[in-house]
Order: sequence, then C-alpha cells, then structure tokens
Amino acid sequence: MQVLLGVIFHFIGGFASGSFYIPYKKVKGWHWESYWIIGGLFSWLIVPPVAAYLTIPGFAEIIQGAAFPALCATFIFGVLWGIGGLTYGLGVRYLGVSLGSSIILGLCMVFGAIIPAIYYDFSPVAGKDTFSAMVGSTWGLTILAGLLLCIIGIIISGKAGVMKEKELKTAATDPHGAETSVEYKFGLGMFVAIVSGVLSACFNFGLEAGQEMATVANETWKAANPGEGEFLYRNNVIYVVLLWGGLTTNFIWCMILNARNKTFGDYTNQKTPLLRNYLFSALAGTTWFLQFFFYGMGESKLGNGPSSWILHMAFIILVANMWGLVLKEWKGVSKKTISTIIIGIIVIILSVLLVGYGNSLHV
Repeated sequence: MQVLLGVIFHFIGGFASGSFYIPYKKVKGWHWESYWIIGGLFSWLIVPPVAAYLTIPGFAEIIQGAAFPALCATFIFGVLWGIGGLTYGLGVRYLGVSLGSSIILGLCMVFGAIIPAIYYDFSPVAGKDTFSAMVGSTWGLTILAGLLLCIIGIIISGKAGVMKEKELKTAATDPHGAETSVEYKFGLGMFVAIVSGVLSACFNFGLEAGQEMATVANETWKAANPGEGEFLYRNNVIYVVLLWGGLTTNFIWCMILNARNKTFGDYTNQKTPLLRNYLFSALAGTTWFLQFFFYGMGESKLGNGPSSWILHMAFIILVANMWGLVLKEWKGVSKKTISTIIIGIIVIILSVLLVGYGNSLHV
C-alpha cells in the first residue's frame, strides 16, 4: 500500500510538472522572460516558504540550525540546476526539439538517479540506498531495469518527435511551448545537451545535500506522532533553500533579457490584460512547485531516492507526451509517427510499473 501511495503521489507531481505551462498560454502581450520570472517568483520564492510554514512547524528554525556547508551545497546545487534549465533551450536549438529533449531528459534521469547512490557508497548515510546495494539485490536490479526501459521509451519518443518535425515542417517549440529556432550543430549541440542534462540533475543532488534539514523535520514529527510512519512533508524545508538557488539563476537571466529586449514595460503595460497575466503566471508558477510538493510525499512513502527520481522524470515525460496528443500537436502526421509516439508512451508506462514493482521488493 505504501508503494502504491508513493507512485500515486509521484504521478500527481509529474502531472503538475507536465501541465504547468498551460496557464502561460493564456498570458497575452508579454514576452517570455517577463511571464517566466513572474511565475518563477511564485515557484521559487513565494509558495515554497508558504508550503513549509503550513506543513512544518518551526521550519525557519530548522534552516537556521542547519550546518552552513549543507546550506551552501543545497543553494549551489539549486544555482547549477537553474543553469541546466536555461541551457535546455540551447540544446534544443542545436539538436532539434525531439533529439535535444531526449538526450537532456535521459541524462537528467540517469545522473539524478545514479550519482547520489554512488556517493552513498563512499559516504554512507543511514536510510539511504547505495549503488552497490542496488546492483547486489533483486529489488535494485529491477529498479535499474526500469530506468533502462524508461530511457528506451525516451529514445522512442524522441524518434517520433523527429519524424513529426520532418513531416509537419513547422516552427519548432520546446516542451514549455516557446518557439525555438533550430540551427543544427551536432557536436556543439551534444556538448550543450550533456551539460544541460547533468546540471538539471543537480536538483536531486540538492535534495540529497539538504537531507540534514529533512531529517530534523522528520524526527521532530515522528516524536510528536509515534507509530504513524514517515513525515510526508519533510522535504518542504529543503525546497526553501534549494529553490533560492534556482531563483538566483533565473532572475539574473530574465533581467538580462528584459534589458536586452527592452521588455521591462511588460509588467505595467496597460494595453495588455495585466491582472489576467499576473494571475495566470502565478497559477503556472504554483502548479510548477506542486510537482516537488508531491515528489516529497512520494519519496517519504517509497524511501528510495533513485526510484523516486526515476518515477518523477518518467511521469513528467509521460504527461507531457499525453498533453501533446490531447492538444492535437500530432495532428496531420502519418500513422507510423502516431504509432511510434504511442509505443514510446507505453514503454514509459511499463518502466513506471517496473520501478514500482522493484520498490515493492525492497524490504
């Protein structure tokens, strides 16, 4: 039952991440950098401490009492994760939307799931699974098989996307819906995609770096609620610090774009529906944060960092592809292309089931 709840929580989080950009499509008359940073202020600055305040008594004191190196590491990983997200667009530009997205998401999934487990081989932490424990057990090998299967699903989905781009010959859009100019440069594109994929995985590294704070929140809650299991909301205190890092990167870049494109006027432009734009940007930003709100709940039920990250990424990819079908983004392509994307989705679903089964074997 705990595993099932964990998978459900990860699905809700993946649904939020795969859907958060839809409110942005209702924003009118603003440039990307303007609505992105307004939404980001809710995602990274406003909503995280509100969520922590509502779920973790004394969260500010927990942050204040954390070791300075842990706070710095959590923040820096947030900054690096922000850079990974911003270089996503460059990978798409030089490799195309589908190939670039597939490589970046695949690398993000692999590095985010495996590197922390390898780290715990060299620096063991109670309650954290090591990579050697995974490869030496049935449950661990099952989870790794699920990771491999999900990567295969990403590759198939990427292939379908390449077929779609060739058939429709329309302007490319990235997974967030922004138009993207494609300028194929394979060597440079691969380098940028690798950098983006590795740095994007830093979000999971940041979660691991901030576990000291989550542990305090968890132990405090368990002492006050004996016999009720793990604390569902323990990760919320980490997000406050981690997302400050993401905000720093994105804020600097968006301000640079505002200055370069002379778009500071967007925020007060009376010719645009200002209230509507602010509300939909806030909704998008809040929805984005919900992915990690539920991620923390899922991880508390599964108790396994690698499998939680795999499930999180798999559900994001799955939901994003499903929205593409629902919104008829694949309208006009051949049956072969439709069949390819459906196969990719099915393979990703099977990977989710396999990872969930692996967790059920974990004692």
